[in-house]
Amino acid sequence: MEYHDIIVEEKEAISIITLNRPASLNALTPLMIVELKHALTAIAKRADIKVVVVKGAGRAFSAGVDLKALNEGIQGGQFKASDILQDGNDIAHILRTMPQPGIVLVHGYCYTGATELMLFFDLIVAAENAKIGDTHTKWGILPKWGMTQRLPKLVGLLKAKELSFTAKPITGKEAESIGLVNRAVPLEKLEETAFELAHEILQNSAQTIAAMKHLYNEGFSKTLEEGLAIEQEFLTEITDRAEFLKNFEKNK
Repeated sequence: MEYHDIIVEEKEAISIITLNRPASLNALTPLMIVELKHALTAIAKRADIKVVVVKGAGRAFSAGVDLKALNEGIQGGQFKASDILQDGNDIAHILRTMPQPGIVLVHGYCYTGATELMLFFDLIVAAENAKIGDTHTKWGILPKWGMTQRLPKLVGLLKAKELSFTAKPITGKEAESIGLVNRAVPLEKLEETAFELAHEILQNSAQTIAAMKHLYNEGFSKTLEEGLAIEQEFLTEITDRAEFLKNFEKNK
């Protein structure tokens, strides 16, 4: 598939996807969401890719869903409103179930649908001066990509309500302080920090990481007892264990 609204590259065992509508602050079009879904589906099947990194070109990660493009596409009969809703939720499912950890880089604006997209990822690295917000209430639009369920699980119910009810964005630095992102760093260090994190992940067993990602995700919404049962009952074969144990013996 040829991509128009995203760029897909590879570096070592890392797949890098760039949202590529910088003139529109990478506002999310139905085409961009379809392309992102296609790219992630292909990456999920590849054993040679160990980490996925998604970022935005230009001055922002994404200003949110492009309502103009969405309305024009619906009026022109190119797609239905339900299409982008389903495709977005498909992306959430792919990122949740793919074996590779997904890292998202956030800088500039990250609003509403883009914030929901951000919450799909395993790890989030933000610029300290990024503006992250949920503006659904500002426009009279209800979230359909999981904002009301994912956000309170990360920051707590009271803070999630405050962010949504006020529609007031917070900085990347504030987001780090409330547990919304893993790390907030100066903008000029954003990519360096994210790729250092990716390379740290590459040093470890990809199979074990995939299994632990599954266990974390499956147990997150369960009680402790239910989660412990999931962990005890989960069976998978880690075939690269011998290689890592051999390296451990060498480096002792």
